[in-house]
Amino acid sequence: MKIASAFAGLSAAVALTAAALPATAQTKANWTATVKVEADGTHTLGNPEAKVQLSEFVSYTCSHCANFEKASDAPLRLAYVMPGKVSVRVVHLTRDSVDLAAALLTNCGDADGFFARHHMFLSSQDKWMAKIEKATTAQEARWNGEDMAASMRAIASDAGFYDMMAHRGVDRAAANRCLGDTAMARTILEQRKEAARLGVPGTPSFASEGKLLDQAYDWPSLDATLKSML
Repeated sequence: MKIASAFAGLSAAVALTAAALPATAQTKANWTATVKVEADGTHTLGNPEAKVQLSEFVSYTCSHCANFEKASDAPLRLAYVMPGKVSVRVVHLTRDSVDLAAALLTNCGDADGFFARHHMFLSSQDKWMAKIEKATTAQEARWNGEDMAASMRAIASDAGFYDMMAHRGVDRAAANRCLGDTAMARTILEQRKEAARLGVPGTPSFASEGKLLDQAYDWPSLDATLKSML
């Protein structure tokens, strides 16, 4: 099936009290719930001072990305992100209009919920992609019309994205606002330039300190690479 591209945020007394406590009594940072939106619109999960700052290039319509998410989600968070050793930054490498619609919706809502939405789209990819793969020529034409917002809404309707977002507390009206956000679409599409600059061969791919991790392409290989970097 062909899918054309859609585009030719305590008082001083509390602080003092915490500072006076022994290190073992202070609350540890919950790095698995620490999300930062970077200047380029990408999202980073974890300790901003982590020894390894990992960038993951992902496409929501990529089956290998879905497989990676399912295999890596728990071990990556528990063994690397939670103790503050590794931070994970998601970079969108959109391939088509369906990919763009999914990316717009992962960016729809509060920043703290980005990674939950990211996981939702990838972990359920087999279900919604089954609908995409059965698309008619007429559906594909609607997905790639000149009106971006209308095209994104058509994809969301046909793929069942509205129901998925409702489960994350985003109603249809809010989802439609995000699907018609041309500024966000430009931000997402702009992220492809980083992949091009690094010579990313496909998705998922990984980089750190501005360098592509050539030997990492799935969870076992990335796990081994991270161990060697720590």
